[in-house]
Amino acid sequence: MTFAALQPLADRAALFAALRQDALTTAVDALGEYRWDADMAAGTLTFSSTTDPSHNLVTRPHLIATIAPGPRSLLWAWAHPQGDREGVAAQLRDYGAQYDMPELTQSELPFPEDTGSDIEAWIADTAHQIGTIAVEITGRSPYYSAPIGGGTRAVFLLDAPIPPTTVAEVVIKSPRLLSNLGLDDARSSVWDAARLAGWNLQWSDAEFTGATISDGSSSATFQFDEQARVTNVEGSLRS
Repeated sequence: MTFAALQPLADRAALFAALRQDALTTAVDALGEYRWDADMAAGTLTFSSTTDPSHNLVTRPHLIATIAPGPRSLLWAWAHPQGDREGVAAQLRDYGAQYDMPELTQSELPFPEDTGSDIEAWIADTAHQIGTIAVEITGRSPYYSAPIGGGTRAVFLLDAPIPPTTVAEVVIKSPRLLSNLGLDDARSSVWDAARLAGWNLQWSDAEFTGATISDGSSSATFQFDEQARVTNVEGSLRS
């Protein structure tokens, strides 16, 4: 299991983060076979086609954390020797201080005892958890989990030239994404996606059995069962 105390934050932002990661994947896949390079002095993380390096996607990275198998710990970027103590990652520290979450205010977190035998897979899963939490707290997206050698991963939030996610995309993508997320409370994640994206949301009744989100161009209505799972999504899309 990843960091259990942080999972509720990740679950809340899961749908929105998945939509933004899907958009990043689409943009990067358009390059064909690619490589990534980080130039921290220039402040860029670039995805480039291996056959035509001029075909690329240039982003501005914000280091959030590194997760390393050697010390078996996560180090927040605000405490990292090469990090920025008052940078974007500091928003997680400040959030933790405000809501009494020591996992966000402690500079280095040891791996929990139940990491299992496949430490590489655990680090990869945890990198996605931390990326999603960073999206939730800062409102920035997407994130990128980068292998940086020796089994260590760095988690970045990216300022990327990717269009804002639309409600039309939610109608098309959310059934697939939600089925893979397996959330205990998908209703909260739908609400949070609207909050993070800046969409309007209206509940259908006092029991929260349905919600309609809209972005001014399209709308989507979600229906929920008594376990807060999504049972149906219907959209009204404008051309």
